[in-house]
Amino acid sequence: MARYWINSISLDHVLLGVEGGFTQAGHGRDTRLRRLSRGDGMVFYSPRTALSTGRRLQQFTALGVVVDDEPYQVEVREGLLHWRRRMTFEQVAPVPVRPLLPVLGFVDDEEHWGLPFRRGLFEVPAGDFNAVAGALRDGAADDAPVIGARA
Repeated sequence: MARYWINSISLDHVLLGVEGGFTQAGHGRDTRLRRLSRGDGMVFYSPRTALSTGRRLQQFTALGVVVDDEPYQVEVREGLLHWRRRMTFEQVAPVPVRPLLPVLGFVDDEEHWGLPFRRGLFEVPAGDFNAVAGALRDGAADDAPVIGARA
């Protein structure tokens, strides 16, 4: 049975993953990636456009499915290895997080709504995933600028 995840990653890293058909988590470590299974759904939340210097974004930015069985390792620059998972991505349009807060069960306190996202990669209930995925898909249907490509 599929499980559902949110991965908090800056937009620049989301775009690299969409282009390359992968995701990373935990600064390239494999620990959380090992919890994923083929067929799991993942929504990407981007707090900023770039890791430390980017402007505030606070949007859900991508939607994909895990398509492999185990993490794999790549050399991102000489001597630096990162773990990744292969993904396919849907064509979606980014949506702001704030309008979705009232329907997200994992957000216990709307005043401090950002706390769950600080975990990086975390599991969410199917209903929360479907609410965000629906909003991302709806935006793509409205001819908004899109991220990703249909499989």
